[in-house]
Amino acid sequence: MMRRICVTAAAVALLAVLVAVTVVFAAVPRSGSIPPVRPLPQRFAALHTAGEVPDFRRHVIPMMGRMGCNSRACHGSFQGQGGFRLSLFGYDFPADHQALTGGAEPRADVHNPLDSLVLNHPTEADHGGGQRFTRGSWQYNVLRRWIEGGARGTSAAAAQLTRLEIQPAEIVFRQPGEKLRLSVAAVWGDGSREDVSDISRFRSNDESIAEVNDEGLVTARGKGDTHVVAFYDRAVVPIPVMMPVSDLVGEKYPRVEAATPVDRLVTEKLRKLGIVPSGLADDAQFLRRVSLDLTGTLPTPDEIRAFLAERAADKRARKIDELLASPAYAAWWATKFCDWTGNSPQQLVEQTFRPERSRQWYDWLYRRVAENVPYDRIVSGLLLAVSRSAPEQSYRDYCRETTCYFRKPAAADFSGRETMPYYWTRRNMQLPEDRAVSVSYAFLGVRIQCAQCHKHPFDQWTQQDFRQFQAFFEPLRYGVKPQDSAERREMLDALGVTKGIGQKALIEKSREAVDKGQTLPWNELFVAAGPGGGKAEKKNKLNKNPRPGPPLTPKLLGAEEVPAARYADPRVALMEWMRRPDNPYFARAIVNRVWANYFGSGIVNPPDDLNMANPPSNGPLLDYLSDGFVGSGFDLKWLHRTILNSQTYQRTWEPNATNRGDERNFSRMVPRRLPAEVAYDAILQAVAAPGRLATIRTDMSGRAIGGAVDFKNNFALTTLGKPARQVTCDCERSNDPSLLQTVMLRNDPAVLRQIDGSPWLRQVAQADDPPAKSGRKAVASKLPPPQRVERLVREVFLRTVSRPPTAAELSDAKQLVGTRRPSAGLRELLWTMLNTKEFIVNH
Repeated sequence: MMRRICVTAAAVALLAVLVAVTVVFAAVPRSGSIPPVRPLPQRFAALHTAGEVPDFRRHVIPMMGRMGCNSRACHGSFQGQGGFRLSLFGYDFPADHQALTGGAEPRADVHNPLDSLVLNHPTEADHGGGQRFTRGSWQYNVLRRWIEGGARGTSAAAAQLTRLEIQPAEIVFRQPGEKLRLSVAAVWGDGSREDVSDISRFRSNDESIAEVNDEGLVTARGKGDTHVVAFYDRAVVPIPVMMPVSDLVGEKYPRVEAATPVDRLVTEKLRKLGIVPSGLADDAQFLRRVSLDLTGTLPTPDEIRAFLAERAADKRARKIDELLASPAYAAWWATKFCDWTGNSPQQLVEQTFRPERSRQWYDWLYRRVAENVPYDRIVSGLLLAVSRSAPEQSYRDYCRETTCYFRKPAAADFSGRETMPYYWTRRNMQLPEDRAVSVSYAFLGVRIQCAQCHKHPFDQWTQQDFRQFQAFFEPLRYGVKPQDSAERREMLDALGVTKGIGQKALIEKSREAVDKGQTLPWNELFVAAGPGGGKAEKKNKLNKNPRPGPPLTPKLLGAEEVPAARYADPRVALMEWMRRPDNPYFARAIVNRVWANYFGSGIVNPPDDLNMANPPSNGPLLDYLSDGFVGSGFDLKWLHRTILNSQTYQRTWEPNATNRGDERNFSRMVPRRLPAEVAYDAILQAVAAPGRLATIRTDMSGRAIGGAVDFKNNFALTTLGKPARQVTCDCERSNDPSLLQTVMLRNDPAVLRQIDGSPWLRQVAQADDPPAKSGRKAVASKLPPPQRVERLVREVFLRTVSRPPTAAELSDAKQLVGTRRPSAGLRELLWTMLNTKEFIVNH
């Protein structure tokens, strides 16, 4: 248990006890007005009764997908199989039709249908993928009738899939082993409906809860909730599946107070599952939790004592507002934004002034979080960034302004710039496709990179979608405008920088010039004129054959195309779309990430993967928060307050019989290991002098969350999981415990030096042995020794686990501290508490 401490004679024994998205396709009920066409197995059971000719897109390709023909392991692989390649997951209908019907010896031979390789090879036992169907089967008959009918493809004018109708739209099982088969109907733009259950694909998001086979038969396996997902054409539809964890459902469910809309929406889901939420955390738990989550900072002992003594009913809400107004709030959330946007000095293209640029990036974000600038304006300052302050600014004036940002000691305030261009000047942001991946991840929570090569396996995105989204960023350039190259050369000559100078010498020369007050010629971020930026698409490892022809028209994800003539900078159209109230990703992505910060998992989890096959665990909750966030004007503090003031956030970590295994429905607080920077700062705070504690949330100097620590060479931060910010994934930050972390906290010389050199422990030691020449008695001598020991023990608990000790803990700790000089015993107690699970987790 977290709060138990046993009587021991040494700190190690004491420690041993202490450690004990709006989607395009949705599952909807059948309308019933237009009965669906009978399924293919009935219509093509016998060839002589099958009068129709199957459709290539509606029938042939989905059926081949169901049989695995276009999977990664078969003809959907990049190299294909046996000289025959299909598009992965069957999304490129023209290419697939050409693969089947083209060439000198087409696999679908309309002149000799019965000799067609695609008809006969899959029926043979020696087929590389095994026998897929038999002669005379409905699958055989579908392919045969399609070939006999002329093996026609799909025209551009053909009706598009409108939606899938799934029955049932939600599955609730009562016991393991129960089964239910899904029925899938496709609705097309021409109004036709067809039962496509037999040519759809299915998967389960959690097979420990529910399994689903190739026929769409769902089998209950365990208690809890998940989704099974149906795939057909470009539709991806999740269907909720659950089995209550207790019999406390319906009328048996106890009355649970829901003080806010967040609580009501969470409780509505818990009621279906028979999960009763835990009670509210006590004041000490709440204060520690909200302080760490919101400001990345432990509460101070004085703050804890004052909060526990206060009796006002609204003290938690007022504490939240107080923390939101603190510099530590801005520092911690600027650090989070740096994670999401990739602020890493090692990743910057320019090698000159890398640390300063990274710091400027942080300061730019810090200022906006501190001033509560609306989130859409923060993103706009990143997304629409260019280097020059104004379009009419000359190159030389731009260089003068930029040089001023690096002059010491009176550098100009970079954070006052309207935009922040460094986001685009990273090494992994030099190609348009890299920019598309980064923007979709950072601001939309969409992992679109799979679509660079093939259709996304769990979403609607095709390679064409990716290329058209990439087109937004093709005009962006980083370098020197052609018309400014001569002036740049003049400036370099004036500085004595010759052609061919080495990088190290250039860096030294640049720093010397800035120190002397000279102006440096700088590269800049700018938008090139003309379609596609007036430059051909570059080759790269994923696109060895650049797309020929004119540049593609930019297209918003899941929305309309943007004619290039309307915008000098296509990114403007992208930002306008993000701000739209009906945008299915922008607000939801940041809402989900903020929620994940507070609960350890997102409403959509992983938090940066808002794909169709990964639906929210509580859709109405995500809708409510996203709509409210947009309605508030993208007010980040509104979002924080709404979550933090809910009972859902303020519940205890201690489970009950119904929610012990719940980690996705927010019925209790799941303990989470402290993030690297927060844990690092917490250690320093625990050993700090009382004067430093008084300014811990206002003075960010020396704070890891304040960007003042050398991350690259800091062993502790690396060991604790600080991300290098080199890849576009929230998973780069690791909050998982490891043996190395345990060894570091117990034995690392740097940690031990922090304890041994603790300013607070030095003060205690001075009170134990006051200087002989002081002429006065130490304050400690006026107190009875047991009373002084108890006060010091209580201080250690408040500094580390942010609560007073229990009576048993106090007795045991007093014995540890009181058997020697208090400062020596206190050192062991402090080491012990820093190595408890309770210290290193938020709960």
